[in-house]
Amino acid sequence: MRITQHTDYALRVLMYVGGNPDRLVTIAEIAERFAISRTHLMKVVNQLVRDGFLHGRRGKGGGLRLGMKAEEIRVGAVLRNMETDLNLVECFDAGGACLVDRGCRLKRALSEALDAFLAVLDRYTLKDLLDSPATMRIVTMLKPA
Repeated sequence: MRITQHTDYALRVLMYVGGNPDRLVTIAEIAERFAISRTHLMKVVNQLVRDGFLHGRRGKGGGLRLGMKAEEIRVGAVLRNMETDLNLVECFDAGGACLVDRGCRLKRALSEALDAFLAVLDRYTLKDLLDSPATMRIVTMLKPA
């Protein structure tokens, strides 16, 4: 399984914002830090704001901060919200037909694997990903290599 770039960027944004809890962070700053297109990043940030993971303030002096405590943001929830398609195979789709047979056990095995993958991510919070706020502030303030 591979997560989309959209989800990858969402996790980076949350880690960066979570690593800088004492100030508002701008999209321009995040885009520069991770060498991401501002246009693409705005789409990611807008979804994170809509989903409540971030709070955004527009205008001069605006920026982003976490929309909830870092220990309340589950990595599995972020993945579920950001990914548009977690169906590993066609037969997972609503109305999707199994191309093999009704007795095929592959769908069950893949479904269990996906559930296990998400269960592991549900055990981790944004706070777990942040070594410590002080360390993340130092690391995130460095310019990209």
